[in-house]
Amino acid sequence: MNFINHPYNEKKLSPQPLIHYTSHIVNSYAGDWTSIGPSNLIIESKLGDYTYTMDDVTVNYTEIGKYCSIASHVCINPVNHPMERVTQHHMTYRRISYGFAETDDEEIFNWRRLNRVKIGHDVWIGHGAIIMKGVNIGTGAVIASGAVVTRDIEPYTIVGGVPAKPIKERFSREIAEKLQEIAWWNWPRDLMEERFYEFNDLETFLKKYGK
Repeated sequence: MNFINHPYNEKKLSPQPLIHYTSHIVNSYAGDWTSIGPSNLIIESKLGDYTYTMDDVTVNYTEIGKYCSIASHVCINPVNHPMERVTQHHMTYRRISYGFAETDDEEIFNWRRLNRVKIGHDVWIGHGAIIMKGVNIGTGAVIASGAVVTRDIEPYTIVGGVPAKPIKERFSREIAEKLQEIAWWNWPRDLMEERFYEFNDLETFLKKYGK
């Protein structure tokens, strides 16, 4: 059996965002040390520092914090169709494409923009998960593979299922609160480098940097 190493899998990151050439990014922002994988579609969204996406990820109208891990085939904020109209087909608002008008219906796009998703820091979103419109996901949360998130998720909570429900807490409330007080995700690069190996020992980390 022959093993093939694709160059993208050997990527070396830098403050300049790494965006795979097959991805389509529209009016969006990616922070330092970010990585956007193959075949992504990202529209009017923001990715915080160190956040990465794998392949076939869709992100619409979303604010994503720092150090988030987004697995393949995740869909964040799938857009709604106007069900109250005679037809919900997008010809009624993408009018130019179908030759019905010289302008599109901006009312629909503005309606979609108002229902943004907000994701905290250090959130892990598993393979194939769907995050519905208007949802807020707290820092440190874990979204299980295949979950459909329809409601807000508390920080450091693990959820799964359809619709997603809490499975358990990553840490006790006390530890979760201490981590949020430390807010290590806001540390500058030089501090991250200095304290990098301390991230593997939760107890020592909390004693050293907790109040």
